[in-house]
Amino acid sequence: MDAFQDHYPENVAHCYGCGRLNDHGHQIKTVWEGDETVTRFTPEPYHTSVPGFVYGGLIASLIDCHSTGSAAAAMYRAEGRDLDSLPPFRFVTGSLHVDFLKPTPIDGPIELRGRITEVKGRKVVVETAVLAAGVLTARGNVVAIQMPEDFGTAKPG
Repeated sequence: MDAFQDHYPENVAHCYGCGRLNDHGHQIKTVWEGDETVTRFTPEPYHTSVPGFVYGGLIASLIDCHSTGSAAAAMYRAEGRDLDSLPPFRFVTGSLHVDFLKPTPIDGPIELRGRITEVKGRKVVVETAVLAAGVLTARGNVVAIQMPEDFGTAKPG
């Protein structure tokens, strides 16, 4: 099954967390599993906070990109559209809240499981659980806002 991120248009596929065109980024891949969205990511040794555990910024970054990708997929699903249909849906983070519940071990894959709690206009709210070896280590809540179509084409400054 293709990941949501595999369908991002080229002009918005450079994100550090989820962009397939960013060679230095995480390049996460998110899919539907029933009504949940799922991302699996294996941290590298350089993602360390203290020996044996993942840096919290990585956890926040993964929640952020997992949730904005989930928001796009939820909007396509709500409209009954295919992920590669036009115009594309892309989302940015309006709000990111993370609760760190336990240290996340670095020695294995991390699973993120998202649940869409609201789709309203240009806003989608996603609750994401972070699990390591089946243990809940963090929880995030993201308010994702749909980007205007020309957002990825405008040059800053």
